Amino acid sequence: MEKKNSELFLKNLCIMQDNERLRQQARLLDQENKALLNELKNKYCKTILQSKPADDPNNDSTTSTSTSTSTSTSTSKP
Repeated sequence: MEKKNSELFLKNLCIMQDNERLRQQARLLDQENKALLNELKNKYCKTILQSKPADDPNNDSTTSTSTSTSTSTSTSKP
């Protein structure tokens, strides 16, 4: 009975070590996945911004320019 218990203990120990190794591998893969997703999102956003025409009212670059202009106008008033 004690021999069987020792065998099961060692087997359980190996399983727990494998589980910890797999958990660590999963963490690393998750970090890599998040980094790749972030890189993909950045490339997508750059592509979208570059493909918008300058006179497009939905273009973010024109709205930020008009916002900064209105801010400077309001601060220059007496």
